[in-house]
Amino acid sequence: MAPAKRSVAWIGLGIMGSPMAENLLAAGYHVTGHTLEPHKLDRLAARGGVPAASVAEAVSGAEVVVTMLPADAEVRAVVLGDGGVLEHARRGALLIDMSTVSPGTAVALARAAAPRGVRVLDAPVSGGEAGAVEGTLSVMAGGEADDVAAALPLLRALGTTVTHCGPHGTGQTVKAANQLVVAATLQACAEAVVLLEKSGVDLVAALDVLGGGLASSAVLSRKRENFLSRTYPPGFRIDLHHKDMGIVLAAAREVGAALPLGGLVAALVAAARAQGDGGLDHSALLRGVERLSGLTPKGEAS
Repeated sequence: MAPAKRSVAWIGLGIMGSPMAENLLAAGYHVTGHTLEPHKLDRLAARGGVPAASVAEAVSGAEVVVTMLPADAEVRAVVLGDGGVLEHARRGALLIDMSTVSPGTAVALARAAAPRGVRVLDAPVSGGEAGAVEGTLSVMAGGEADDVAAALPLLRALGTTVTHCGPHGTGQTVKAANQLVVAATLQACAEAVVLLEKSGVDLVAALDVLGGGLASSAVLSRKRENFLSRTYPPGFRIDLHHKDMGIVLAAAREVGAALPLGGLVAALVAAARAQGDGGLDHSALLRGVERLSGLTPKGEAS
C-alpha cells in the first residue's frame, strides 16, 4: 500500500514524538495523534495531523499504531490498560513501540497482542531530538521479519539506519547497549573537558583535535556546544537516561553480564539527578565532574 494512503495513530508527542510524527506527515502519511498535552495537539494540527481526544479515538481504524512514551509504566498502561491500544486496535494492525522500555515489556506486549490479531514491533531509536527533527534516527527493531519489512517505509521516514535485531525484545536490548555507550561516552567527554580547562588548554582547539581523531564520536559532535557554553537544553533529559540505565543494569543482571563501567556511570547519572539536574540534557553530566573537581557549575550558587 502506498505510504500516502496509510493511516497512522501516534501516541505520545513529546520532545522526540512531535518531530517524528511531523516527519511522517511530510512523507505523506495520514497521522492521528494523541497526547496529554493540548498544545502538542495544536502543533500536530498545524502541521496537518488530526488531534484525537483519547487513545481509542486515535487508534480506531488505524493500520499502524506508534507509541513513543517515557517509560514502561506508561507503555503498559496505554497499550494494555482499559481504553488502551489493544482494546481498540483493529485486527491486522501493526503496533510499533518506539519508546525505550525493558526487553521484558516488549515481549509482554507482543504476547498480549497476538490473540487479538495485532502485530507488534519494539523499535526504539537513538539520535536524540536533533535526529528526530532531521529524520536521521537509528532504529533498532525487534519482532517478526515480515513485520519489520512491512514497517520499513515508515521507519525510513524517521531514520537513516533501520536494523532488524532479532525477535521481540532484541530491539530494546540493543537500545540498552546504546544507552550504556552513550552515557559512558558523555561521562568521558565531561571529564576530558574539565581536565583540559583546569590544565589551561584552549577548549575550542582541544575539542577540534579530539573531534578529528580516534576520540571523535557523534556524542562529542552533538554535545560540543553544550560543553562549550555550559547550557543544557533537554534534547534527552538526565531523568530519562537514569531510567534507561536502570534498564541496562536489569538486563545485564538477567543474563549474568558484568558491567563494571556501566554500574559506575549509572551511579553518576543518578547522582546528577539527585543534585537537581534531572531536567537538563544528559550532557549536563559535566556539572557533576565540575562539582567533584572543586568547580561551581554555571548558574549554581557557590
